Amino acid sequence: QVQLVESGGGLVQAGGSLRLSCAASGSSFSVGRMAWYRQVPGKQRDLVASVTSGGSTNYADSVKGRFTISRDNAKNTVYPQMNSLKPEDTAVYYCNVQIVAWTYWGRGTQVTVSS
Repeated sequence: QVQLVESGGGLVQAGGSLRLSCAASGSSFSVGRMAWYRQVPGKQRDLVASVTSGGSTNYADSVKGRFTISRDNAKNTVYPQMNSLKPEDTAVYYCNVQIVAWTYWGRGTQVTVSS
């Protein structure tokens, strides 16, 4: 059974930084694309950033230049480093992992940026 363990959320002032992490375990297959999404109440869940197993990255326009996503393939862990945080970055952040044909979601971690 694949499990995703997220950590690193919390409260930070505008302009500050947070580093999230998501570790995938329990899979007999190689972990493919790893990503983070975020969602605010009443809105859809949107992609924040993703990274493939080969290291190719993709970012939402709203976080380009501020967020950096990386992964440790040996640990099946993905790390989004979030800098210059803004109040509009406040959301629940969800880890998303693709393993072969399956997609897995974490439970989410709250990030709150105060102005």
